[in-house]
Amino acid sequence: MTLFALLLAVATVPGGVVAIPVGTDAAEARFEDRPAWLYRGHAIVGLPLDTAAGRYELLVERTDGTAWQAPFEVTPKEYPVQRLTIPNPRHVNPLPEDLARYRREAALMGHAYGVVGPRRGDPHPFLRPLPGVVSSPFGRRRILNGEPRSPHSGLDIAADTGTPIHAPAPGRVLVTGDFFFNGNTVMVDHGEGLVTMYCHLDEIRVEEGDELPRGGEIGLVGATGRATGPHLHWTVSLHGAKVDPDALAEILAGLATGE
Repeated sequence: MTLFALLLAVATVPGGVVAIPVGTDAAEARFEDRPAWLYRGHAIVGLPLDTAAGRYELLVERTDGTAWQAPFEVTPKEYPVQRLTIPNPRHVNPLPEDLARYRREAALMGHAYGVVGPRRGDPHPFLRPLPGVVSSPFGRRRILNGEPRSPHSGLDIAADTGTPIHAPAPGRVLVTGDFFFNGNTVMVDHGEGLVTMYCHLDEIRVEEGDELPRGGEIGLVGATGRATGPHLHWTVSLHGAKVDPDALAEILAGLATGE
């Protein structure tokens, strides 16, 4: 088995990324109710964390109008549990006014995750936004102050306050703002359903509508919002499915090198 084939097998889990060969004549591909991302002769599908294990099919339509189905298997994965103590109790059990604010912000984020803009440039190499220690991997089942919460849908990278954060791929800034849970937040559209989010920033250094090159500065690491220390929370979404950022980077690297 090649290294790339091994990566494909490992990534086919809830929260992972599937790359299915569809050929260069594929005009469209869909997984359930979402479009897939066509890249280098493959359909790239993000699998939400709540995807059940089992057999699925990707519907592919060719440029000549014919269609076919590509089957694939999703294997189960049990993510570890993480227990955190949050100093501000309102960040665990929000007050009514906090919930009203959160719902407004969640609607804004949901709209941004649904953006399907033109590709801003080749997403490979898909870089980490900053060097640092992964303080909370993707997918962990979280218990905050003894209360179960939603799984961790991003990757946390610990770094000193003020550390610069850079765009992993070319993109356009969709959203900036100070959110209740996320603190200072930036969302970036990389095109064709790929959207990334950066949270807890000490300082935002972009404005909505800005075009970012790969490596362009987004802001500085901080501990705003619901945070126990300075770090970046980085979310990667494919057509609304939040996926493991490292899995996507590995898939793109494999497709680019053909290994």
